[in-house]
Amino acid sequence: MRLSLIKFRTMQVNQLRGLLYEFGITLKGSRQAGLAEIQQRMVELEEIVPAMLFVATKEQLRRIDEIEADIQHIERRIKDWQKQQTACRKIAEIPGVGMLTATALVATMGETNCFKSGREFAAFVGLVPRQNGTGGKVKLLGISKRGDTYLRTLLIHGARAVMFIA
Repeated sequence: MRLSLIKFRTMQVNQLRGLLYEFGITLKGSRQAGLAEIQQRMVELEEIVPAMLFVATKEQLRRIDEIEADIQHIERRIKDWQKQQTACRKIAEIPGVGMLTATALVATMGETNCFKSGREFAAFVGLVPRQNGTGGKVKLLGISKRGDTYLRTLLIHGARAVMFIA
């Protein structure tokens, strides 16, 4: 739900930025800087854009604020759940693993004893090649895209963050 809201918020901000650009109003690149600039330039916008568009812009900003509040509410619930779960707290201690990654891992994994090894879980998520073999010969298969894309993305970004810090 959080990821969907973030995508929707990004779409709304980009739509607003594109609409204002059609009237010659350029905004800073990032979401936060662009929204802050719109708030600062409201008097100027009222003079430049048609009244109907100005009202629509204010409505869009209100909608974006509501989406932001929904995202923060979901993040608070995730944080509360992480504090309650011992497994989440332990996993969050790993460098590069934050609140979102820890909770997603625990939610995906369920019971840890379901997997024989860490490699089996990594294959389940889609991070390492699947294994297959008989008679002592292990055959490595390709890395599948079958695992949880969201979790895989979080783990990869966490690993990159640790690599760039070191």
